[in-house]
Amino acid sequence: MRRNQSMVNNFLLLGFSNLLDLEGLFFTVFLTIYLLTLTGNSLIIIVTLTDQTLHNPMYFFLRNLSFLEICYTSITVPKMLGNLLSEDKTISFLGCAFQMSIFLIIGAAECYILAAMAYDRYVAICQPLHYTLIMSSRVCYELVAASWLAGVPVQLAQTSLVFTSYFCDSNEINHFFCDIPAVVNLICGDVSINELVARVEVVLLAVIPFALVLMSYVCIASTILKIPSVEGRCKAFSTCSSHLMVVVVFYGSGMTVYLKPKSSHSLDTDKFLSLFYTVLPPFINPLIYSLRNKEVKEALGKVFLILHP
Repeated sequence: MRRNQSMVNNFLLLGFSNLLDLEGLFFTVFLTIYLLTLTGNSLIIIVTLTDQTLHNPMYFFLRNLSFLEICYTSITVPKMLGNLLSEDKTISFLGCAFQMSIFLIIGAAECYILAAMAYDRYVAICQPLHYTLIMSSRVCYELVAASWLAGVPVQLAQTSLVFTSYFCDSNEINHFFCDIPAVVNLICGDVSINELVARVEVVLLAVIPFALVLMSYVCIASTILKIPSVEGRCKAFSTCSSHLMVVVVFYGSGMTVYLKPKSSHSLDTDKFLSLFYTVLPPFINPLIYSLRNKEVKEALGKVFLILHP
């Protein structure tokens, strides 16, 4: 990784150091959100594993999504919390590369898991008679495995390209984690190749699964409109809109950061936008996917009765 030598041995994550008076407040808020995120997603995993009635493809994907959300938020938030309390805000060269690569791989996996969940709902609503045949256990495991592996080659190549570049004398990253735009901003010389690879990466690992999600929901909406019951249509549309809201927040903010040309980058803006796809989706995932779900509520009730008879 150090093929092209530079004077940079570590980086300084500036985070929210320009708002020193608010760092204590930020720490409290982000720590609370992080703990609730871990608790909510862990409960989903436990409940969907222990309750036999939830052993179906929809909750299988939800369980994997919750595990991804825990990993996704844990690769960035603990370091951010530590920096908010400490005067030492450095991260090693290899630590920064590791954080970036794992964050990108998990992010790509989440994009495709969301697409797999949309496909599952499409089959369940549009082809209910063939649902069991199409969404077999083997297909579900293959979709999850493909989601996890889809981003590995591209993201490792992207990270290697960034960290084999020559960095300028400055090692200050205007971000709370090692995100691509903020790190690329420190590279000396032409970064057009980095920007091109980043755009290809976004198309392959974000735009394509996002398009699959939209296509699935167009078909779902068409089918739901044919349901004679008004109450049934409203309930189905409400479920779809909640899922699409998270998809839009997750994809939209990420694409805004990664697809902008370098000349229009505002790193301060990118830093706050990134909170929408690093902190909020993992936090609200348990609420919109599960805690409003009658089956999960009943399963949670059973777990609490066992723990507190």
